[in-house]
Amino acid sequence: MQKLFDSEIKVMELIWEKEPVSAKELSVIAEEKFTWNKNTTYTVIKKIEAKGYIKREDPGFICTSLISKDDVQRSETQGLIDKLYGGSKKALFSALLADETLTQDEIDSLREMIEKR
Repeated sequence: MQKLFDSEIKVMELIWEKEPVSAKELSVIAEEKFTWNKNTTYTVIKKIEAKGYIKREDPGFICTSLISKDDVQRSETQGLIDKLYGGSKKALFSALLADETLTQDEIDSLREMIEKR
């Protein structure tokens, strides 16, 4: 899976939320949320379409996703683990657990998730 850049993830989020959605509607939403101009939004749409993550159909350049949000989240998470923790999920969890801002409820939830695996 090709990496998605931050701007591409923002547009994918909009598509997942609104699909099927026109490129024009995406540009209006992106202008409101991100203060992007129409050309910026259309450029990002073309990039994610070229990566094969969305399709655009006429009439109206209607955009729909070809990849799920879960798939992107898994891929991006694995990329982060590989980049920052040498591929070690254990090192990631150690970093999370060393974070003093975790509440006991969050720690208990993490423990429960691990035990259910």
